[in-house]
Amino acid sequence: MFEWVVRYLGFLKHIPVLPHLFDAGLKLISLFTHKNLSDHIDEIETEVLSWQHTHVSAHKYGGVQFNSTRHELGHIHGNGLLDILLNRHHKLLIISRYPVQDHHVFKNSGWISFWIRTPQDKQTAIALLRYVYELKLPQPKQQDLVK
Repeated sequence: MFEWVVRYLGFLKHIPVLPHLFDAGLKLISLFTHKNLSDHIDEIETEVLSWQHTHVSAHKYGGVQFNSTRHELGHIHGNGLLDILLNRHHKLLIISRYPVQDHHVFKNSGWISFWIRTPQDKQTAIALLRYVYELKLPQPKQQDLVK
């Protein structure tokens, strides 16, 4: 159903509040179909918030968005779909190491998607977000390295 709605009714995401209502519906359905999913998402959120300079916000198309300073690390929709944006090099690296897939909408882009269902998936999601977090950490300037 999610894929169908995104594919054929995706234009509705531009209507204010509608994506958040849709995501709330996904969360409600997930409470019955994947009982531990909200716990997994909460645990991922707690872990990411323990990292320096991170915070969460509502994602513009629904779900929880994880941020570090000025950068989005990724976001999780209410149905447990984690989306992360990488450059193409890092995307290929991640695809070779983790059971991720091309983004559910933006194929052939830097986006990847990963479904969270099990405790192992939760750990994989944390590892993916940590990878992006470390990529986005401010790098010391060359002059700082010389000191």
